[in-house]
Amino acid sequence: MTIDPKSYAGYLQLETLLASQKPVSAAVGRPAHDEHLFIIVHQVYELWFKQVLYELDRVEAIFAGPWVEDRDVAAAAAGLARVVEILKLGVRQIDLLETMTPLDFLDFRDLLFTGSGFQSLQFREIEVRLGLKRENRLRFDDQPFEHRLIEPEQTRIRDVEARPSLFDMVEAWLGRVPFLETAGWQFQEAYRSAVTAGVREEIARISDNPTLGDRQREGQVAALEEELGRFEALFSSSPKDRATPAPGWRMARGAVLAALFINLYRDEPALQVPFRFLSHIMDIDETLTTWRFRHAQMVERMIGRKVGTGGSSGHSYLNRTVEQHRIFSDLFALATFLMPRAARPDLPEALRRRMALAYAPVNGQDGAPDARSA
Repeated sequence: MTIDPKSYAGYLQLETLLASQKPVSAAVGRPAHDEHLFIIVHQVYELWFKQVLYELDRVEAIFAGPWVEDRDVAAAAAGLARVVEILKLGVRQIDLLETMTPLDFLDFRDLLFTGSGFQSLQFREIEVRLGLKRENRLRFDDQPFEHRLIEPEQTRIRDVEARPSLFDMVEAWLGRVPFLETAGWQFQEAYRSAVTAGVREEIARISDNPTLGDRQREGQVAALEEELGRFEALFSSSPKDRATPAPGWRMARGAVLAALFINLYRDEPALQVPFRFLSHIMDIDETLTTWRFRHAQMVERMIGRKVGTGGSSGHSYLNRTVEQHRIFSDLFALATFLMPRAARPDLPEALRRRMALAYAPVNGQDGAPDARSA
């Protein structure tokens, strides 16, 4: 059958696409109605994974160089916003898959043999390109995580691992943010003093709270002291130290401080797009975490405590990846050290003018040209 490429069906290659669902149950003479749904849901996942990788191509191209133009950060943020919506669709597809009951799944589960979502090359590539490092992964059957992939796919994953990830690129970009020390104003020291004072006030309130028991009070104070220690570890007078992570952090000290600055002063025009970009990165990490949790719950609902397809430990393994496989946890930790706008250190006038729109008057004067992104 020949299809006109100018037609709807021809343009979308529908003949090939709609002929790609081949239930094994029908082929072996024991048709299972829900296998058709199972196949389509997972094929759609792979199509969306392909689009996610396509969006990451553009974002990586923008951030791969030594300089990032402001207008390009906006384009990257738009791409990441699209990735977030795609991942949300992935979560919703679990609802659709759960219209299949455990008994419906048992009608064809044994025909999957060693097939498993664990073998999705595209999903593994997404994880690696976002920044999930091999050393931060849960061990699977005491084998490298790509062990279940076929040899060409293993080679592909190792090649991707050898390249800088989005995490690496964002860390380098944040390390070049130009506003941390400007016009004689030391952001690190001003903000350090303000945060330390705020945490100490919180500790004092907890210590004086008569509604807390001794153990509860001691636990909360200890937790705040630990977080304050993590915060203090970010500060160093050595430029070399600022390029390396502090204890308890994944990103370099300078990158974390820059992300703090962007979050704290996100209302300034020059920081609004960088803040949106970082927010979308967090949205991706959060939505992936939600997907992993929903996936683990769905697997438990379908197979209980049985071993998963492909030989994984099923629900148990998936449930542990929920927290273990988070990538941008440093960005989430920043909220610990934020403060109300009224309490944050004031920006000096010269710095505020640098971050204003180029045509915006400041105190009756023309605004200074806006600075480009690092």
